Amino acid sequence: MPAAAAALAGAVLIGTAGCGAGRTSPVPEPRRPSPTPSATRAAVTGPYVALGDSYTSGLRIPPQSGSPQGCGRSGANYPSLVARRLDLEEFTDVSCSGARTGDLTAAQPTDDGTNPPQLDALGAATRLVTLGIGGNDAGFLDVLGRCAVENVRHGLTGRGDDAPCRAYYTTGAGRGEVQRKLAATGERLTAALGEIKRRAPQAEVLLVGYPALLPQDPARCAGTLGEGIAAADVDFVSEQEQDLNGMLRQRAEAAGVVFVDTYSASAGHDMCEAVGTRWIEPLAAEQGLAPIHPNAQGQQGMAAAVLAALRQQH
Repeated sequence: MPAAAAALAGAVLIGTAGCGAGRTSPVPEPRRPSPTPSATRAAVTGPYVALGDSYTSGLRIPPQSGSPQGCGRSGANYPSLVARRLDLEEFTDVSCSGARTGDLTAAQPTDDGTNPPQLDALGAATRLVTLGIGGNDAGFLDVLGRCAVENVRHGLTGRGDDAPCRAYYTTGAGRGEVQRKLAATGERLTAALGEIKRRAPQAEVLLVGYPALLPQDPARCAGTLGEGIAAADVDFVSEQEQDLNGMLRQRAEAAGVVFVDTYSASAGHDMCEAVGTRWIEPLAAEQGLAPIHPNAQGQQGMAAAVLAALRQQH
């Protein structure tokens, strides 16, 4: 199809990438050395409760399990891997695709069933909690979609900045929008962390950040992104994700919980890398997998980051 049409199709894909779990046939899990939790095995105990959105649930990664099916919860997501590595028999995963901070305390409708309020899984006996959330509140995928749309507009008119998405959010109609959403997300996250500590006062709480979607070098993504996002806007998108992770870190530290940095650990494993190396699937994802979401290897990498953070605490 023409370049502009292809870019517009990419914008539509970006906008719908996290909306539904779908169903897939099993695919082999990539081989990766298993993290060794010997330093934490004796110290970390359950019950363990996992909370979060699609980056936690393991959207479309086989085997899909749990209820409701619309949450896209995988038996190979990082919470499941962490529970197995630590031999935690009491493990509850209530993460759900599309979740926002409001879904921690309210029921979340999905395309296939309703997920109860995630914090209802917590209790006085809970000893370990991981939370991966905030991207949907902050509208990070919306930024990607807007970047694709602005690139189409720039390509059709030939006018404007070579980084049309940066221009839109800094001097154009979207000026200040990202910052406002990020600040509001931070406030809601602080309230959620306080509620987690109230409901599970004896639990160790870890707030898990988001892995790198794009590399720092735009040239490395030319073949993957094509006409989807202007090369000059790749840095801008990377900056927005780093700002999101920076906010998560600040809120975690202020709340006295552990922040898990998966962004640094995923350097060189972004969606512009080859199959077998990348942790994030591109728009043209491998069959059955979710675009712009972690694959099985990405979940393994995130599990290793969580285990490393736990080792540092014990």
